[in-house]
Amino acid sequence: MPADGEGAKKVINVKTRKKLDERQRKQMQHELKVYMEQYFKRKLGKGVDYTKIVIWEDMLIVRGERFLTEPELYIVQTPAGKEVVRAARMEVARQHSIDNVPYFEEKLHAKAIHQTYDIEPESDFWMHIVIFDRALTE
Repeated sequence: MPADGEGAKKVINVKTRKKLDERQRKQMQHELKVYMEQYFKRKLGKGVDYTKIVIWEDMLIVRGERFLTEPELYIVQTPAGKEVVRAARMEVARQHSIDNVPYFEEKLHAKAIHQTYDIEPESDFWMHIVIFDRALTE
């Protein structure tokens, strides 16, 4: 038997698996937006200028704009620089996913089954899309 929580699978309470109504959906989107803004300030020392969270059906979409630093904005002006910034920021996106998908699962009482993220350094834009194992909204 595993020691306290070690190797134990997290069980989601079936009673809390209700679908979000419109008011709850908007509230959850706001909570996740604030959380994401704080996360990036904590981790990178710089927040994203624009963050949008959309919860719809079985999806969570996290979108950010104007997140590059001044040096990155300079570097991204060349084709090679664009690829360097993209590669570096994709590492940030991967870590964001590792850090935050468990939080999203807990808040939404659902299991993430697919996800993707992308960075467009030339547009100073990024997104993370997570698909869950059930409908989240009514």
